[in-house]
Amino acid sequence: MCDDDTEIENEAYLEQRRLNRREVGMGTGAVVAAMLTGCGSPPASAKSPEPTPGPAPAPTPAATTAPPTEDASSTETASRMVTIDTPDGKAEGFFVAPKSGQHPGVLLWPDVAGLRDAYKTMATRLAAAGYAVLAVNQYYRSSKLPVLSTFDEWRTEEGKAKIAPMRAAITAEGVSKDGAAFVAWLDGQKEVDTKRKIATSGYCMGGPYTFRTAAAAPQRVGAIASFHGGGLVTKEPSSPHTLLGKMKVGALICIAQNDDEREPEAKSKLQQAAKSANVAAEIEVYPAQHGWCTIDSPVYDEKQAERAWARMLATFERHL
Repeated sequence: MCDDDTEIENEAYLEQRRLNRREVGMGTGAVVAAMLTGCGSPPASAKSPEPTPGPAPAPTPAATTAPPTEDASSTETASRMVTIDTPDGKAEGFFVAPKSGQHPGVLLWPDVAGLRDAYKTMATRLAAAGYAVLAVNQYYRSSKLPVLSTFDEWRTEEGKAKIAPMRAAITAEGVSKDGAAFVAWLDGQKEVDTKRKIATSGYCMGGPYTFRTAAAAPQRVGAIASFHGGGLVTKEPSSPHTLLGKMKVGALICIAQNDDEREPEAKSKLQQAAKSANVAAEIEVYPAQHGWCTIDSPVYDEKQAERAWARMLATFERHL
C-alpha cells in the first residue's frame, strides 16, 4: 500500500542502490536510521526489509513515461477523454483502443497518484496489444482531472495532503458501484467485443479495486490483474480476498517484496481463498519494491515490470 511506511522502505531501497553503486558497505537498516535522524521515531510498522531469497532486483533505470519496449503485436490506436455516469456522479476516464475492429474491454485502476500521463501511456500500450482500455479517475467524487501530474507530486507533503481526503471519500461500496458502472460503460462502446469477457487491472490502491469490480460484475469480468496491490487481505468482513468466491475469473496477483515482508501471511491467505473459491490464481512475490510496475515511479523496475506485463497478457489471453 502507498503509505508512509512504504515511502520509508522505498527511499531506503533507492538510497541503498545508490550506495551500492558507489561500493559503500552501508546496510538498509542504517540508511533508514540515517533518514529518520532528527525526524522523530518511525511508525511502529516501519522496519528495514529482511533479505529475500533468490536473485536481487535488477538495477532500475530512470523513471520514464515512455513504454519500455514495443509489443510485437502492437497496432495503431485511437484515444479520447470520456465521461461515465455512475451512481455517485460523473467520472472522467481515458479510453483507448485499436483503430479498427472489436476487442476485449479492460478497466484500468491507477495507483494512489491517480490518472495521469503515465497511466495513459500504459493504457495505450495495452490497447496496442489488442484491448479496448478504460483508465479512470478514481477520485472523481472530489476532483476533476488533473489531480496530480506525476507520482513525484504525490510524494510531496502537499501532494499527500491533497490526496488524503479524496482517498478517504472512496468506500468499498463506492468502488463496487463504480466498477459495475465502468464495466457497463465499456460494454456500450463500439470498440468492445461484448461476446468476450472484460478484464480489470489495478496498481497499488487499484489492486483491491479489481477484486471489487469482479465481484460486482461476475457475469462480465473474466480476469483480474493486481500489481503491488495494497490491502488485499484485511480483517474487515469485506476484505478483497473474501470476495474471490463471488468471482468467475482467472487472477494474477503480483506482490512487491517489501509488501510481502510486512505481511508475509497475506499470500498464503490469498492462495487459500482462491483454492476454496475454485479460482485459478497466479500469486507471486516479485523481487521488486512496491510501485515497480508504474513507469513514473522512482522504484520502477523494467525487468520485473516487463515480466509482470507478460503474465498479465497471458492471463487475459487465457481467460477472456
